[in-house]
Amino acid sequence: MAGGFEAIKNAGLRSWLEEVQRLCRPEGVYVCDGSEEEYARICRTCVDHGTFTRLNETLRPNCFLARSHPSDVARVEDRTFICTPEQIEAGPTNNWAESGEMKRKMTAMFDGCMKGRIMYVIPFSMGPIGSPFSKTGVEVTDSAYVVANMIIMTRVGTKVLEALGDDGSFIPCLHSVGAPLGLGQEDVAWPCERDPVKKFIVHFPDEPSIWSYGSGYGGNALLGKKCLALRIASAMARKEGWLAEHMLILALTSPQGKKYYIAGAFPSACGKTNLAMMRPTLPGWKVTTIGDDIAWMRIGPDGRLYAMNPETGFFGVAPGTSYDSNPNAMETFTANSIFTNAALTDEGDIWWEDMGIPAPAHAIDWEGADWTPDAGRKAAHPNSRFTAPARQCPVIDPDWENPAGVPLSAVLFGGRRAGTVPLVYEAFDWEHGVFMGSAAGSETTAANLSKTGVLRHDPFAMLPFCGYNMGDYFAHWLSMAERTDESRLPRIFFVNWFRKGEDGHFLWPGYGENSRVLKWISERIEGRGQAVKTPIGNLPSAEALDLTGLDIPAADLQALLTVDREAWQAEAAELARYYEQFGDRLPEALRRQLAALQERLGGR
Repeated sequence: MAGGFEAIKNAGLRSWLEEVQRLCRPEGVYVCDGSEEEYARICRTCVDHGTFTRLNETLRPNCFLARSHPSDVARVEDRTFICTPEQIEAGPTNNWAESGEMKRKMTAMFDGCMKGRIMYVIPFSMGPIGSPFSKTGVEVTDSAYVVANMIIMTRVGTKVLEALGDDGSFIPCLHSVGAPLGLGQEDVAWPCERDPVKKFIVHFPDEPSIWSYGSGYGGNALLGKKCLALRIASAMARKEGWLAEHMLILALTSPQGKKYYIAGAFPSACGKTNLAMMRPTLPGWKVTTIGDDIAWMRIGPDGRLYAMNPETGFFGVAPGTSYDSNPNAMETFTANSIFTNAALTDEGDIWWEDMGIPAPAHAIDWEGADWTPDAGRKAAHPNSRFTAPARQCPVIDPDWENPAGVPLSAVLFGGRRAGTVPLVYEAFDWEHGVFMGSAAGSETTAANLSKTGVLRHDPFAMLPFCGYNMGDYFAHWLSMAERTDESRLPRIFFVNWFRKGEDGHFLWPGYGENSRVLKWISERIEGRGQAVKTPIGNLPSAEALDLTGLDIPAADLQALLTVDREAWQAEAAELARYYEQFGDRLPEALRRQLAALQERLGGR
């Protein structure tokens, strides 16, 4: 696989690659062309090195299983940095380091880090090549696993270099697993830096560029995903007047054929993929998906907000994905997919908890050990993943690659809230909707390394992903109402599928039944749906939701659609404390919204 940079005509890119080669000192270099033959070759390389296990070709053709090192299983938020000259630009919700100091530290780490390895060059486009929405990145990595996943998740190869041309701009993304090989040293199946404090995922938004060292897993290493598409893109979007968001995009079509495009912000592992690919239980309603994780949004010529999914694949949480929860996802990864940290059955297929399939009598668990149902431990890691091509999704929307994006009718915010937050409520106006997004919180999940089940504020589901001061981010969202006629902007709603009763049972059945909430939202968009004005927003009355054929106890429904003033007073008081960290960077509009909420609740 040794080669050079002869095919690269862009002088700036060639110069950067030569500099990286001198620093990292790989055994050879390889520039990805994006061909099917290349993908097959990369996967064979991963199999040969023990990184991939090829799955049963009859059961799951052209699919592979990877097992990471136990120290490398999720995002490492405490090792993720936004580097700027001044800390105030990164804000209080990001880990910050001064740009020059971090570069000096990481340059020493990258020195010789690719010895004995191939330096892969991945030219990639986030968004359709040539779209005004799109951005070009070039990732350098010493991980064939990263190459295989990036080929699924982004548009990779020669066509990207051709579009870049001789002098086009690109975002340099430097990645190494941090495990150089000495002469004659035997490699391991999952090379990475074992010491967690030596892992770094670093962003320089002022350049912009990304440096990542020590982790080979997920968004730590697939630098087009969270790093570029959210942290770097959000900072670029602020400067250029658009939005880069941690949002799904779905299309809801009514029985009459009216189509509504809806974006939704939910923290990781809170049902974005399930909602994006939902099979509605309401007869005649249809959901198709544009994307399940990231939305880039711009105001179009008609003043509406248009959204595009910059990715080409799904990197979804596996446990809990089943034919009950998400049959379309299950159909998506039947072939040509990569699974990470799932269990391997004796038949050569994958398995995970809550897959809706009986546990195998025997399997190899995510750490490579024998496993049986009475082993007393999980067979699959709670954050095990599937990487699958979006084109294979049976409900992929015909406009999913529309270079102009799709016009949004609604934006949803949500999270895991066992109490307080109703099933659904609507913002009074755009400013109030931004306030709702800024106030969002969720109970933590296995998608990050913090303790699960702990409530934390997660504004706009962007807490781990905003590439600049979150107070300025709130102001940027508010400014959208100044860039167009507010009546052209999407309506904003908050949803909570995870409300529980006192005995711990879920009050709402979720999954396909969420179409009943989406139907009410579409009716509100049309100015028809009934709503009751409450201190927190407009809630549907019990009669406003189409509950035909759904057996839900009256007490549960009442709890789902009731505003507990005392609980909300405590919520507002906690939000006031949370806001304090932003100081004078918090927009005055949000202070007004909080005061107005407290007054409506009778808490002031």
